[in-house]
Amino acid sequence: MIIYNVTLNIDKSIRNEWLEWIKEHIPQVLATGKFKEAKLTKVLVEDTETETYSVQYRAHSREALESYYAEHAEGLKQDGLKRFGEKVLSFRTELEVVDEYVVNYK
Repeated sequence: MIIYNVTLNIDKSIRNEWLEWIKEHIPQVLATGKFKEAKLTKVLVEDTETETYSVQYRAHSREALESYYAEHAEGLKQDGLKRFGEKVLSFRTELEVVDEYVVNYK
C-alpha cells in the first residue's frame, strides 16, 4: 500500500481560513477515486509563526497514485497556491507500508 503524504507549513495568520479550506479540499482529492481514505494531522512542533500539518492519503495502488498525478494533482495543487500563496509551504512524500500492527484488547 502507498501513502501519499503532504506536509504543510502554515503561517499562523491564515490558520483558521486554511483549516476551513483543507477540510473542503481533502474530500475533493478523495472524490478523484484514487484514494481509500485520508487523515489530517497536526505535527507537534513548537514555532511561534507557523503550524505544521500532514495529510496522509492511502492510495488504492501505485497505479492509482500515478493516475492521480497525471489527471488531478496539478489542478488541485494550484487551487491552494492561488488562495494562500507563500503563506503555505508544502512538500510531498510517498510512503510504502511495509507492515501494519493492530492491538486488540478484549
